[in-house]
Amino acid sequence: MHRDTFPAPRLSITPTRLLADGYDIATLTIEGRSPAAPRISVVEHPHAAAIEEVAGGDGRWEAQVRAGIVPGLVRLRVGFPGSPAAFIQFETLLDSRDGMEDGTPDFLRLTDERDRQAFRRWFTWLAEAQYFQAPAARPAEIDDCAALIRYAYREALHAHDSGWMAAAHLPMAPALESVSKYRYPYTPLGAALFRVRPGGFRASDLSDGAFAQFADAQTLWRLNCHFVSREVSAARPGDLFFFRQEEGAERFHSMIYLGDSQIRKDGRRYVVYHTGAGEIRRLTMEQLAEFPQSEWRPLAANPGFLGVYRWNILCSGGTN
Repeated sequence: MHRDTFPAPRLSITPTRLLADGYDIATLTIEGRSPAAPRISVVEHPHAAAIEEVAGGDGRWEAQVRAGIVPGLVRLRVGFPGSPAAFIQFETLLDSRDGMEDGTPDFLRLTDERDRQAFRRWFTWLAEAQYFQAPAARPAEIDDCAALIRYAYREALHAHDSGWMAAAHLPMAPALESVSKYRYPYTPLGAALFRVRPGGFRASDLSDGAFAQFADAQTLWRLNCHFVSREVSAARPGDLFFFRQEEGAERFHSMIYLGDSQIRKDGRRYVVYHTGAGEIRRLTMEQLAEFPQSEWRPLAANPGFLGVYRWNILCSGGTN
């Protein structure tokens, strides 16, 4: 049977180069004779861009295309039902800025408040969920305080879809939005999220060992976080408490400030941490302030308490 078809749509895109900062936008214009809406997909370099919004009709549509943070050549496929597809490409360029000059590239920073909140909620939920997991069900990598933090940080930046849930072996799935700017491990750094060498960010850091998947508590404190205060009242959910002891094999220790529990809501504020001896503890702030060993109390008068710290990706010079 003969099937009527329409010609391939006519495409244009402005601009043809975007900064791969997770926010830069191009406008794709689509002209075609089909009464149906166009179907648009990223067919090459899919993590370098996302289709945000399509509007129009009567033969003309416009789509907003948002750059990701991975630079490269992006190819789009546009088609209507019953017509051949058309293709167009544009380029996204590496964002090598480091606005805070702290070694963290701006492409990793979450400057959108919704993304910040999404990260905080996932980071704290994931850390707290491990407390409620049976020890045998926890990821084998979680063997000290820094490992719990690395795990929750990395997994908070994933796309939290069904595939992720199956791989994560978690007992439940919270109804939380995911970070939209980028999805781990699709970054210019790949899976190497943690700064491990001092200095401001340079493009050469992408491949010269300045970032790694592993970072101990001292490296997290020195190179991946900003000081907030020595008063715990300044802490927000997802902030970290760091301690330094003069004795012991592991001198630096860390705790995650949860704020209110997302799993068992009781109006109390909590911290969660791994002891390094096979145990994850979850204490109220009142319990921590009266901890039997005074060197673990988060008090300004305690010389072993380094203070409240906030992730560099949540710090951009403005609200964080």
